Amino acid sequence: MIGAIDHDLIAEKLSAITQLSRKDLVERWTSTNKRPPPKGISRRILEYSAAYQVQVKACGGLSPTIRRKLRRKGPSRHKSSSAPPFPRKSKLIYPGTRLVRDWHGRTYTVEVMENAFQYNNETYGSLSKVAHAITGARWSGPRFFGL
Repeated sequence: MIGAIDHDLIAEKLSAITQLSRKDLVERWTSTNKRPPPKGISRRILEYSAAYQVQVKACGGLSPTIRRKLRRKGPSRHKSSSAPPFPRKSKLIYPGTRLVRDWHGRTYTVEVMENAFQYNNETYGSLSKVAHAITGARWSGPRFFGL
């Protein structure tokens, strides 16, 4: 049958990837991406990349629609050879905002000020310090308050 996918062959090739040396994985990456991998990239990511290429060859790559959508996103603004970092979501909280958190049966309210946070009539320089005052443990303040 023309165009049939040989799943056993794919599985065999995927299994063989784990036996490749790091040097071989880097060579595959460089050949596929036309540049060396980012410094410090893990072996696991190199293996994932090689596995993806095996699957693309066997099953086809991205559809023209998806490729078009990705192209519309535009070129990377980053000039290094490494992949750009994941974009961070803006976590702006404006002065006057009240953050409310229930913790161990109590409700805690923090007011956001221009460059500080007010909790329990005291001013703190960071949400993490507020979270520490509430819990007695070192917490990421934004995480504690669900931001």
